[in-house]
Amino acid sequence: MQFAIAPEVQRQRLLVEGYFTTEVAREQVKNYFTMITEGLNLRAYGEPIIFSPGGEGKDVNQGYDAFIPLIDSGIALYVWTNAKFFSVVIYTCKSFDTPAAVRLTKEFFGAGEIHMHEF
Repeated sequence: MQFAIAPEVQRQRLLVEGYFTTEVAREQVKNYFTMITEGLNLRAYGEPIIFSPGGEGKDVNQGYDAFIPLIDSGIALYVWTNAKFFSVVIYTCKSFDTPAAVRLTKEFFGAGEIHMHEF
């Protein structure tokens, strides 16, 4: 993909969203980051940062907001536990296998239908 601004900077972005059928708690969020970074050959340089509103705000928004820093950018994951919905953005400054990222994410969350968008 050619970018209009800063075309000299290599980057790839992927959004994957869907409804999950598996149990998702703090440990599974951490496990997702391990699985996706290993599966796509991406290198993390820190531990995942995982937040949960802990009852603050609306019930529908309860879940997890998480991020893992990569040598080549980062991955953000958002999980709505009550709605059983997830949204992940993989942003890297190196190429990765998009079909593999979608397949691994779909399998990890036990998602049926998913939507993805590269940008």
